[in-house]
Amino acid sequence: MSLAVTGATGLVGRFFVEEALAAGEAVTVLTRTPPAPGFFSGPVAHLAYELGDRPDLAGIEAVIHCAFAHVPGRYRGGEGDDPEGFVAANLAGSVALFQAARASGVRHLLFLSSRAVHGGWPAGADLTDDLGAKPDTLYGVVKARAEDALFAMAGPGFVPVSLRATGVYGPPGPGQRHKWADLFDDFRAGRPIAPRRGTELHGADLAAAARLIRTAPAGMVAGRAVNLSDILLDRRDLLALLAEAEGIGHPLPPESEAPLAVLRWDRARMLGWRPGGMARLRATLPALP
Repeated sequence: MSLAVTGATGLVGRFFVEEALAAGEAVTVLTRTPPAPGFFSGPVAHLAYELGDRPDLAGIEAVIHCAFAHVPGRYRGGEGDDPEGFVAANLAGSVALFQAARASGVRHLLFLSSRAVHGGWPAGADLTDDLGAKPDTLYGVVKARAEDALFAMAGPGFVPVSLRATGVYGPPGPGQRHKWADLFDDFRAGRPIAPRRGTELHGADLAAAARLIRTAPAGMVAGRAVNLSDILLDRRDLLALLAEAEGIGHPLPPESEAPLAVLRWDRARMLGWRPGGMARLRATLPALP
């Protein structure tokens, strides 16, 4: 088997690469520039890629599309002051990749989508795998429209799947900062922390789900979304773990009272997927400096 990953040097894309390398799979990373030596745990091939390109992917069995153009540090609101460019890069650019993959004979195309496609549903809504998208941000709109375009391509020999993932955490790559680095720094310095909560998923669990999807019968996943979520995490609880680990005595932020709808991941459960829960978060914390 062989895998290609766009956005492979990002926080999320790196987990797919590392899972495939551990499985002994040949991996091609599609990025603007080659990764720095030693960035990944093993050798990878490199193919220069930018959103909008139509790369030749002949000989590749599966593609996982993670690349996404946005204002640094922001997905929702990631369009900044250029919404038209944001849509052109991320919607038209993704569709170009989908078409190139199918034309090259790629069998599995996994698209990293987001729970943001459901942003318009009220708290308490039953967010099932088959629930229709109802985005309330341009980010969610772009992800939902890319899903529609991808699903329309499903057919014999081409298995497109959307990974509707929640927030993804985990150790960063060499020279990178993890997603909570600024939050942790603010807490260590005693700066005020605004209450917030959200759903989180370890990147390794996300990559494990992708493996199960690739080996599942096509009829179970082709042209479908797969919800992927794990823990409902309040900043207060996260920072309490950090305070305990590092002996920090600063006051914790108050618990968030913001309502939140939680993804159901029934389809992934049927495939045998089981994420690591709070135990995995506790085990990961020492690797988040």
